[in-house]
Amino acid sequence: MATLDIVGLGLSTLDVLMRLKDMPTWERPGALSDFALEGGGPVGTACVAAARLGARVGFVGTAGNDLVAELKLRSLQQDGIDLSRLVVRQQPETQLIMVYVHEETGERAFGTVRRALPYAPLQIEELDRDYITSAEYLHLDGTHPEAALQAARWMHEAGKQVCLDGSKTSGRPISPQMAALVAETDILICGSGFGRSATGQADLWAAGEAMLALGPRIVVQTEGADGSYTVTATERFHIPAFDVPVVDTTGAGDVFHGAYLVGLLRGWDLHTVALFATAVSALKCCKLGGRSGIPTFDEVLAFLRQRGIDNL
Repeated sequence: MATLDIVGLGLSTLDVLMRLKDMPTWERPGALSDFALEGGGPVGTACVAAARLGARVGFVGTAGNDLVAELKLRSLQQDGIDLSRLVVRQQPETQLIMVYVHEETGERAFGTVRRALPYAPLQIEELDRDYITSAEYLHLDGTHPEAALQAARWMHEAGKQVCLDGSKTSGRPISPQMAALVAETDILICGSGFGRSATGQADLWAAGEAMLALGPRIVVQTEGADGSYTVTATERFHIPAFDVPVVDTTGAGDVFHGAYLVGLLRGWDLHTVALFATAVSALKCCKLGGRSGIPTFDEVLAFLRQRGIDNL
């Protein structure tokens, strides 16, 4: 079995992206200024980012058996991601997302496709323990919660590390399943509002410190245009976002996660890791879609050098 740097266990989707000025109505259908069809999903996109930046990556998740599933998997395979432990369900693909991107701001709204099909998360018995623990890092997003929790425990038994994508929240408390994963996490990278939902703390620094007490040793809170806030037991710092012409913010946080793991694999200090991940995320935002704008490692270095940063 080939040794991997990262195994992602979670959600990968097929995204239908529509860039437009105004949302259509029945009376005013409107027109699109751009369109794209590409892979998405928190862990799926993080895996693509890490692979494009040079990591050896495997993805564990589910897919259907139709053309939508074929396109979804092709979007992972083209970046060299190993899918040998992916589980195919004998039903149409359900992980399909409509993404409406505002052409002036790059902000987006999502629409899921609801099909009358059974929800079939990965089961623990469908996992390959040796495959998962062959990686240095396991990256999770809370999908397939029972399987994810078991995989995280296997990683710790093997002396390996777990990274969790704590998605952006709107004030509601995190689920018991997500709380259990936080407790089994080494690196928690979460979106806006997650810290408050997990701890009740509104202040970013206070929320970061409170989340450390839940289990992680590194907490990074990503705040979009405001950059990221890192808290550990010995340091805390803010990395501002880069000023770039934003086309689409879809997948910006997911890409940050994949790039962050690549920085850790390279043994960099956490300030450098966060700066690198911020640059990767910024470059992604310059193109439509969560993956088309993901740069190569050399492209990131060139971007940073143009801004007077050449100490990587």
